[in-house]
Amino acid sequence: MSVFTPPQVLTIAGTDSSGGAGVQADLKTMQERHVFGTSVIVAVTAQNTLGVLDFAVMPTEIINQQFQALAEDLTIKAAKTGMLANREVVETVANNYRKYDFGHLVVDPVMIAKGGAKLLSDDAVWALRTHLLPLAYLVTPNLPEAEALSQVNITTKSDAIVAAQRLQALGAKNVLIKGGHSHDPKESQDIAVLENGDTFVLTGARVDTPNTHGTGDTLSSVVAAELAKGQDLPTALKIAKAFVNAAIAHGIQVGHGHGPLNHWAYREMEENHDF
Repeated sequence: MSVFTPPQVLTIAGTDSSGGAGVQADLKTMQERHVFGTSVIVAVTAQNTLGVLDFAVMPTEIINQQFQALAEDLTIKAAKTGMLANREVVETVANNYRKYDFGHLVVDPVMIAKGGAKLLSDDAVWALRTHLLPLAYLVTPNLPEAEALSQVNITTKSDAIVAAQRLQALGAKNVLIKGGHSHDPKESQDIAVLENGDTFVLTGARVDTPNTHGTGDTLSSVVAAELAKGQDLPTALKIAKAFVNAAIAHGIQVGHGHGPLNHWAYREMEENHDF
């Protein structure tokens, strides 16, 4: 009997009780990309598609023990971060990532939930800039997050490149600034700035839908999964953008607010050669 050993990937994030974002969305995405998803849960949220009711942060010792448990038994090839809540969590995650070899780290600097709830404290933004960005193989901020981290006002593609270069100066090797918050009515443009100096744009058509909850989590999870499988970063980014585009365009209806993505849409398109 042959036994398949899948690449093992880690999400370091908070939960979403409605299943559309956070650890739940990450694990769904990783499963769709044929990797084995694992988790370090740093916070538990009470949320639905209408918003975040409350959240509780895990004790530092529990976070440390989750990292230790994985390191002692599994072979993690890549990881991603999501909601990290506060400065203590950011520093704890950074300390553990320096301690254990879990491969390339994709940092999704989650600051605000779709419903407007603040998911990262002000002092945690400083900690993220100081402690986590230097460990990032890739950082994937949306426009407001990129502005907060880089302290650059972004209104043009040139501004986005300057902001990305600021993040690289803080230690991140590669940067993807997501354009979902731009005012372009026809398409969103994500701008990638790589450590070798290359830049390119990933585009997606705008879809008139409120069901975009978890897009950042999903995109960063695809990238981590593809890196764990040995893909180069440009290819991983292109697959991630196509995955998210499909998940939005072929939507599902869950809840009454900002609904989740259709995480199996891209697989169905692959199976049907519908590209």
